[in-house]
Amino acid sequence: MKTYLLFILSCLTISGHAQNYRDYLGAGHSKGITVTSSSQQQKTDWRESANAINTINGEGLDGRLLETSRFLAQATFGTDLEYIKTVSEINFEDWIDNQFSIDSQPLQQLSQDIYAEAKQIHISNGGNADDFDNLNWQYFMYAWWQSNINNQDLLRQRIALALSEILVISRESNLSGYGVGLADYYDVLKDNAFGNFKNLLKDVTMHPMMGVYLSHYNNPKSIPERNIHPDENYAREIMQLFTIGLYELNQNGTYILDGDGNRIPTYDNDDIKEFAKVFTGLGPADVEDFSDRTPRFGLGHYQARKDIPMLMYDEWHEPGSKQLLNGYTIPGGQSGMQDIDAAIDHLFNHKNTAPFISKRLIQQLVKSNPSPGYISRVSAAFNNTKGVRGNMKAVVKAILLDEEARSCSWIENPTSGKMIEPMMRYFNVVRQIDLDNDDNRFWNNGFDFYRNTGQAPLSAPSVFNFFLPDYVPNSAFASANIVAPEFQIHDTATSINYLNQVDAWTNLRWYEVLRTWGLELEGTPLDFEGLKYYAKDSEVLINQLDKLFTRGQLSEDTKQTIVTAVDGITRGWNDDTTQADLRVKMALYLLMISPDYVILK
Repeated sequence: MKTYLLFILSCLTISGHAQNYRDYLGAGHSKGITVTSSSQQQKTDWRESANAINTINGEGLDGRLLETSRFLAQATFGTDLEYIKTVSEINFEDWIDNQFSIDSQPLQQLSQDIYAEAKQIHISNGGNADDFDNLNWQYFMYAWWQSNINNQDLLRQRIALALSEILVISRESNLSGYGVGLADYYDVLKDNAFGNFKNLLKDVTMHPMMGVYLSHYNNPKSIPERNIHPDENYAREIMQLFTIGLYELNQNGTYILDGDGNRIPTYDNDDIKEFAKVFTGLGPADVEDFSDRTPRFGLGHYQARKDIPMLMYDEWHEPGSKQLLNGYTIPGGQSGMQDIDAAIDHLFNHKNTAPFISKRLIQQLVKSNPSPGYISRVSAAFNNTKGVRGNMKAVVKAILLDEEARSCSWIENPTSGKMIEPMMRYFNVVRQIDLDNDDNRFWNNGFDFYRNTGQAPLSAPSVFNFFLPDYVPNSAFASANIVAPEFQIHDTATSINYLNQVDAWTNLRWYEVLRTWGLELEGTPLDFEGLKYYAKDSEVLINQLDKLFTRGQLSEDTKQTIVTAVDGITRGWNDDTTQADLRVKMALYLLMISPDYVILK
């Protein structure tokens, strides 16, 4: 047996030629070694102890834990510390593969189940069944939150949300009354999150909620004598926002320029008119149970089913050939669905689609300003992974495992990072802090947060999402040639409102982070019991929160500011609100409003 007498342990930086070693002090290789130190420590009321052997066995080294926390901040809506520890012990690619195998509960059915349960609660409280709400947007929201607490399909849910901010529909429209339709559309995003992008594009195109939102539901063929022409809305957005963008791109996302140095448009108004002819003839596939009508082209969407793909009515589909992009022609004489399949295949195979979609997803998950190399690598995965184009599993892996996403060397790069959008911060606190909830009912309409920040799933103000992917906040960003999309919704109102929301979440007297409307149900507040153990020492408490929220990147200045504030709390309000309660509230509040947390790097 080897014995070491250890008086001082210091961290050395060695210059010269780099060499990677697997065996070193602190790597955990302590078998057969006895360490004697000048002192060991066991504090009263602490489970942890300072043991000499810990100096070489790796106990307490958080590098891998923090790396995992950062990875999960990109790939999930947030996880607790135990889950982070579990994932830190495996390869990230293995975790992704495991996530690919996890199915997701259908929100469409869950929305209906929650609606039925809520209606029964209303009746049990003495309410009249005839006075109860229709199954509107808030039941989709109840189902969304119920599906995202204590669930296992973490990556699928995260990719679905990212897709929902690219392939946008919104309750902030005439869709607000159709909770089943909203839920079913979200199911399409979840179900295709690990499938093929071409299938996703087809399913989105055929969904009645998209048809109503972008007006290709009941879109008729041309009738010139009545001045009726195909609606161009979806034709424009499927190109501009869902596939190829406005300008010709290289695989690395940079613009292709003409001889005069100008960007080259991908399409013009004539192209839009030709694509508009393709998306004609789609109407209701079935009607709601309350309707006595039969499905037909022209039937209003109120009576149509919102969870069944639209049906093609060929007599209302624009006949003849269609001249699409780059000289491609859809021949005449085809059925309406053959035309749609041809147009989707045409856009799917356009050289712009890979870099356009790859960059949008990188911006959603990892960083606002991916390098051309990063975009090119992800585009290559989109273009061809084992002979398959549009494989979303390959795209997701390429984004999350790329060295630009994983390497610590990129963290200090000024082009790295992104602002965490407000609703993601909301999801983080609810998922990463314990909840005081005994009935396992996590319904939440999120309306107060939406009113204050303008964000909730499927609630963007327009088809252009909550913010533009190329938004430049000010001249400093412009001079640096970088964008900051999420800053478009960070203004004098929403920034202050977010601070107030965090203050409310951490309020120890009354506030619930999850709540319903009109059902006389208790809301769900945060539960600080687990964190109060660490509140005995301000630095220990803040280090725990750093692992969860700031991924080990809490700056020394911010840390000292929080330590000073926490140490200043020397007593509680009363027996119900203790010093430990107030310390946790202060630490969590200050950390969650700090730039160290709000900017993900």
